[in-house]
Amino acid sequence: MPHHHDEPGVTVLTGAGISTSSGIPDFRGPQGVWTQDPSAARLLEIGAYVRDADVRVQGWRAWASHAVWHARPTAAHRALADLERAGGLRAVLTQNFDGLHQAAGSSDEHVVELHGSLATTSCLRCTTTWPTSEVLARLPDEPDPRCVECGGVLKPDVVYFGEQLPEDALSRAVAAATDAQTFVAIGTTLTVHPVASLAPLAVESGARLVIVNAEPTPYDHLADEVIRTPIDEAVPALVATLTR
Repeated sequence: MPHHHDEPGVTVLTGAGISTSSGIPDFRGPQGVWTQDPSAARLLEIGAYVRDADVRVQGWRAWASHAVWHARPTAAHRALADLERAGGLRAVLTQNFDGLHQAAGSSDEHVVELHGSLATTSCLRCTTTWPTSEVLARLPDEPDPRCVECGGVLKPDVVYFGEQLPEDALSRAVAAATDAQTFVAIGTTLTVHPVASLAPLAVESGARLVIVNAEPTPYDHLADEVIRTPIDEAVPALVATLTR
């Protein structure tokens, strides 16, 4: 079906790179959390987390001291909120759990959190949910906080290794990639599947692909445009051309 000119045609995929200038370190970059300390990745393995109280205690300590709690949206986050207000945005698909798109003014209905969110925490047994900040407030007394309803293990609603992506988020992302006239990947290595495959899916469905990333990605050869300038400069400039 041909696109009508008034339909929002831009789908954006964002990874850790869009948030590094807000003070949140990425995982795989040169200064990345796992690059500096490969053992830190184990804290996000669901099997180890469920089995091992020590992993949970270390994990909760890491979440409590995470930069996300003090981070502010960047110029790039704000530019994408501007694009939505201008009516040009189909969706922001994000691999980030930092909530910075919403903090910048993007609406919940346009943001698809593929790797979950740190804002809430759920019981793995009875699925009751609390604000993560409430759970973190319990840590001084309970380093391995348990569900007050059933005693089950609590975990932030971030997708850990070995967990499925939220099904509704993935299907929304596939629809937005398939519909896009332009698909823009920002600050993502495009190596984590299934999310990385949204880029070639968009291209197969007829979209222009624009990649904004400091390092090469496996899909640069499919891109109509590859932009290496810093994200906080590149994204506002790109949004300006898309809203003309």
